[in-house]
This record gives sequence, C-alpha cells and structure tokens, in this order.
Amino acid sequence: MRKVLLVTALTPRLTELAAAYGVATEFWDWQGRHTEVPSETVLAVLGALGVEAGTPEQVEAALAEVEERPWRGVLPPFAVAVEGERPEVAVHVPEGDAFSARVVLEDGTARDLGALARPREERDVDGTTVARVHLDLGEELPLGWHAVEVTCGGQVHRMPLVVTPATLALPEGLTADGAQSWGLMTQLYAMRSAESWGMGDLADLGDAGAWAAGLGADFVLVNPLHAAEPVPPIEPSPYLPTSRRFVSPLYIRVEDVPEVGYLSAAERQLVEWHSDDAKRYLDLEFLERDAVWMAKEAALRMIFRQRRSLRRDRAFHAFVEREGQGLVDFATWCSLCQVHGSWWGQWPVELQDPRSAAVESFREKWSEEVEFHCWLQWILDEQLARVQRDLVDTGMSIGIVSDLAVGVHPDGADAWGLGDALARGVTVGAPADQYNQVGQDWSQPPWRPDKLAELGYAPYRDMVRAALRDSGGLRVDHVIGLFRLWWIPQGLKPFQGTYVRYDHDAMIGILLLEAHRAGAVVIGEDLGTVEPWVRDYLRERGVMGTSILWFERDWDGDGGLLDPEDWRELCLATVTTHDLPPTAGYLEGVHIDLRHRLGLLERSLEEELAEDESSRQEVLADLRRRGLLREGASVLEQVEALHAFLTRTPAKLIGVSVSDLAGDKRVINQPGTDEEYPNWRVPLAGPDGERVLLEELFTWRSARRLARAVAPD
Repeated sequence: MRKVLLVTALTPRLTELAAAYGVATEFWDWQGRHTEVPSETVLAVLGALGVEAGTPEQVEAALAEVEERPWRGVLPPFAVAVEGERPEVAVHVPEGDAFSARVVLEDGTARDLGALARPREERDVDGTTVARVHLDLGEELPLGWHAVEVTCGGQVHRMPLVVTPATLALPEGLTADGAQSWGLMTQLYAMRSAESWGMGDLADLGDAGAWAAGLGADFVLVNPLHAAEPVPPIEPSPYLPTSRRFVSPLYIRVEDVPEVGYLSAAERQLVEWHSDDAKRYLDLEFLERDAVWMAKEAALRMIFRQRRSLRRDRAFHAFVEREGQGLVDFATWCSLCQVHGSWWGQWPVELQDPRSAAVESFREKWSEEVEFHCWLQWILDEQLARVQRDLVDTGMSIGIVSDLAVGVHPDGADAWGLGDALARGVTVGAPADQYNQVGQDWSQPPWRPDKLAELGYAPYRDMVRAALRDSGGLRVDHVIGLFRLWWIPQGLKPFQGTYVRYDHDAMIGILLLEAHRAGAVVIGEDLGTVEPWVRDYLRERGVMGTSILWFERDWDGDGGLLDPEDWRELCLATVTTHDLPPTAGYLEGVHIDLRHRLGLLERSLEEELAEDESSRQEVLADLRRRGLLREGASVLEQVEALHAFLTRTPAKLIGVSVSDLAGDKRVINQPGTDEEYPNWRVPLAGPDGERVLLEELFTWRSARRLARAVAPD
C-alpha cells in the first residue's frame, strides 16, 4: 500500500497554487507585522473554491489544471473593459480550424472582429494542437452589457463582455469647486411617527426627507432595507439580511397600498385593529419586529386578496416578469419558510436545492403563497419609487441613498437560491485590529470569485441593479470587500483566516455602470485596514470615500488632527456612524461605560476613559481655536460646532444623523456583541432617553439649528 504524504506546510508549489486562486499566504497586520497564513487555513480556503490540495500530487494536478484551463475553452468566461480603451481577448482554437468572431452589442447590432497582428502561440492539449489568437475588440465600444461570439467547428461560443465607465461623474450640483451638499442619515426602523406600525416605514422616510429638503438637504441615507426572515424570529441586524436583492416588507406603509380602497367596511375595521395593535409597540423601550410583522402581515394578506384593476394587474405581472427567476426563487423560499421554518439547512433534503423537482412541486401547490411574496416586493418597489420621486420633486438632487450590506445570512434566501455562487464551509469576517484583537466573524458566506466569472457576474449585477433602482445613491458597506475579503474556514477562529482577492476591475466596473445608468452616486465605506492603493483606485473611478471626524488624522505624519482643508474632497463626511454612539453620547463617553459593563475593554476602565477624554478634548480644543466653539459650551453647542467644522472641509457630501438631530445618546450597535446588548432595536429617543416621534422632532428648534449648521449659505 502506497504511503500518502499530506501537505502540512506552505511549500513553494502550494503558495503558487494559492496565488493562482487569489488566496493570500501572507499579509501585514494592523500593527505592520508580517504574518504567514497557516497551511491549514490555505488548504481549507482552496477546498471552499473546489480545489483539492492536501497532497503534493494534488497540488501538482491543480497547478496543471490552472495552466491548461484557458487552452481548453475557446473563450474566457467573462471580460470587462473600460470605456475609451481598446480591449482585446484571447481565443483558443484547434490549429488549422477556421473561425469567425464578432461582438454583439447590447442593442443587438454586431461588429465583426479581426485578430491582432502578433505571433500566434500554440500548445498541445490532449493530443490536439491549440492556437491562441488575440482578438481586437475595436475602439469606442459603448457602455453596456455585450457579448463576444466566436464560431468554430460548427459551434458558437459566447462570452459576456461589460464595458464600464472610466469614472463615475458627480451630480451636476456637485461639480463646481467648493460645491457641497448635506443630507440625513437614519436607521429607518428606529425613526417612527404616530402613524407608524411600531417601527419606521417608507412613508416616514418620505416625510423626514421632505422636512430636510425644506432646509436645503439633498439626500437621505438609510440603513440597508434588505429582506429579513418572513417568519419569526426576525434578525434585527439590517447588515445580516436573507437577501440583498429584495426588500423587507416591514417597511411597507399599509394604508398607502392602493387596494386598501377596495376593502369592505368590516375589512377596513380589521386593518385598523391590526394597526392599533402594532402601534402599541411605539411605547416600548425596544423595537418588537416579530410582533409588528405579525400585525402587518395579517393586514397585507387581507389587502392582497382584494381585486386589482386591469392596469394594476398588468403592472404587477410586468414586475414579476422583469425580476424573473430571482424573484420567483425568493418568493418560493419565503413560502417554504412558512411551512418548514427559516433555517433551510434543516429542511427535507429534496427541498434544499431550488432547482429540484420537489421544489417545483411545492411551488405549484403553494402558488398563491408564492404570488403573495412576489406581490409584497411589487408594493415595496412602488412605495420606494414614490418616495424617491417625491424627494426629487421637493428639490433634492440625490434623494434616497441606499445601503448595501457586506453579505447575507448563511441560512437565508440568497444562500439557498444562489447555489455555488456563494462559497460553502467558510464565512466572511475581519482580521484582528485595534478594536477587535481576536478578529471578527460575520457568519456570512462570501461570493466565489471563480463562479461569479462563470455566471457572467449576473447575480452581483442583479443585486446592484436592484439596490439602485429607486435610489439616487448607494453606500457600499466595507467597500474593500470588492477587492479582497477575509475568509474564515469553518471551525477556525477569526484571526486564523486569510484574504481572498476578487477581480476588482469587474466588481467596481459593474457597480459604476449600473450607477451611471441610474444617475446615482456611489459611496464606499472604506474605514479600517485598507491597502493604500485601493483608496487611490476608488478616487480615480469616482467612488466617494467615508470620513468620520473622530478618525481623521495625519496618519502619514505625526498622527495629529487633520486640518479641514486637508480632508479629501470625494467623500461623505460625518461626525458619527452607526458603530459609534450618537454624538451627544460620544461626548459623554457612553461607549466606554457600555463596553466596560459588557466586559469588552482590553485595558482598565481608567485607562480607556483617560485616552478617550484626551482624544475628545483635543478635538474640542481645535474647534475653539478655530472660533467654532466657546469656552463652557453645552453638549448641544458642541454637537453643532462639530458639524459646522465639516463645512470647512472640501468634502462633497455631509451627513447628519437623525439621532444627533434628536440629541439621542444611546448606542445603536455595539460591535462584538449579540444578545448582550439590544443592537439595532433601539428606537429614536431624545436627550432624556424618552422616545421621539417625527412629528415632535420636526418642531424642535434644536433640530433645525443643527441642520442649519451644515446647510449651504
């Protein structure tokens, strides 16, 4: 019996194989230390990419497959080009076979292609001589989704080709030197009115935007509105959705659905009863998503059963046809959850494959339930579109800025419906840093770079397109994830992961193309550990960054505060973010007290308080030096001065948190916790911790004063 040698160390050949798949075998940590990735991690990540490399023989076989793969296919799986460039693509055909090639544009027109005048390469592949020919795709290819077709040996081979903008242009109002716009930032679920069914909804979003527009605002940035579970328990984090393509029905304003007009008097009474039941939760300390959805779902099912006019019915079916199989799969998953619960890994095996005969049979049997969940998405699409139109009509130049989460729940709709486009056996997270010294595991399955290319990036494109459909902008959380993501193999600790690279030209290019077509801005959340060249690349492509006042320092120099004129121009500048307390709370150090109570401090409470106080006082002293703050100023005045400081920077966009408008102090989300703190369940409150409804907030002089602190003169 032959002894099998196992790979237990990072050999040069294993390192070469890992590099071929974009898997890092070394990196520099947040303290600048060079770190080698354990072979256990590398082998597990390669395994998640479908590569067996546990023995030297497997490593050699995998390397040979990588080397020969391009020669075994006539065309690559996918190509991306930039507008204005003259792209080319390599074609592999049997030596001596005649072939023809053309590019088919998105509008259906075609252009014949010719080979470049460069030496042909040849290689023997399984006894056949294959020639590599470089095709010139020509100049001035228009933006869009095209295809390259090669006819060879009586077969037509097709490759998706996307042509992307070189850079994303700014909205017209921001192109002038010194031009600046401001807007609100809000956790929509927490921003409630007296008419809300227990949590904020799209009507509340429209009202808040209209109020801000009256003070000169140009946008409202909302938390991810992605779909959550259709049955309790509903995940409270908007950054751990079941799907990033579809929207949570929790945000529907029931009374704004047109079919409410067809309800009988008795049915209207029932809707009002459900509404009154949900509004009881406005008085609770924390949000109750499960209870709110139970009341809202019952009312929506009643409205769904009402007749639709011919015009409305055609609009609904046109929406379903436009969204295609992706919507059908999502609605089927929601329906399956009604029967089997939302953890699809525990469903009968035959239902775990969305393309199985058992799933098709279920879909036919439960067709009305599937239609209901399609209908909910149509209603959401209508209400979002209406809010965006209304905000633009009130004078906003951007309107809604949506938020795109990093990933999805491992047992959610996307994880079920997207198949092997998502990697299995690994999760996304972050390496150790100064805030989380053991790293972070976000429990989300990552995109597989190889499968995205094989699928022509269609799942990614559809997700981005949906996020931009009813928006004037898109914030991309952890935008560096479009370049590389930290993969953590199952069973290992977060700090035992490694980086996996993506085709950032494709990921960013597709994002820019869809944003260009939507007339939208793109804001990348580029905080934390970022390779220096990445921010330069994003700036050159027209993607805005994110700058938080407390973190803007001269990190390349003495680490001191950055002068306002030295801030970057292409960014969204804010005082706070959802992972910090509202500004009034930050000024009082509530985050330190909370982390102490939860046992999250690495050092003593006294050390943390002293460092935090020193940092805050340094900023406040700078404000006084600049004439923005008087000695002995109140917390309210300090909040206003901090925001006024942002107007002295060249930042194109300034964001003001609705929590700051209300003077709230409570933490929205405490990283590193789950049930220890009510993350994402804290409703909007005032300085005293008592709830604040929108109707009240709109009348507060303090809210208007803060808005005027950032409004253009």
